[in-house]
Amino acid sequence: MVIASELKPGMFLRIEGEIYKVVEAESKAGSAKLGGVVKTKLCNVTSRRMWEPHFRLQERLEDLEVERRMMEFLFDDAETCTFMDPNTFEQIAVPRAILGPAYAFLQSGMELPVEFFEGRVLSVVFPDIVEAKVATTAPPTHSQQDSAWKDATLDNGLRIRVPLFIAPGEIVRVDVRDGRYVERARGERKRTA
Repeated sequence: MVIASELKPGMFLRIEGEIYKVVEAESKAGSAKLGGVVKTKLCNVTSRRMWEPHFRLQERLEDLEVERRMMEFLFDDAETCTFMDPNTFEQIAVPRAILGPAYAFLQSGMELPVEFFEGRVLSVVFPDIVEAKVATTAPPTHSQQDSAWKDATLDNGLRIRVPLFIAPGEIVRVDVRDGRYVERARGERKRTA
């Protein structure tokens, strides 16, 4: 059991028989007669639906001990992605729905932590930021506007918005959670003397 005020992103809870992953948790102090609350954003691991319940600070919740194993991504098909444990060579098929939008950033040979509970895959943990190559975009322009953006397609097929100075072939850093451009990858441009 865990107290609601101790909830942190990445934890797993069982509420009314359903398993949820904590996406966000924020404690709000109470005032006068009103007690504090913990505002949360939970993701149902089966349906992928989001839920935003509030809990009392001292409310007890059932937290789950998950097993986390590093696994290598091998390949995918229409419905699943196959990962392999590099130590035992055991292969598992993970439904694409569990990966969510981060699926677009999978690359063969990539090693990621996979979280299990009672032998069932609950989630695959991606880094928050990944690097991807810009496949196509308009030629770069250097303007005085910092807020001007253009469309770009990454080599994985994902379409994002990038600043005007980004050229095709450049490596950019992208936020996996929402597919937004973060910055140009460092060391990408070589200066000529």
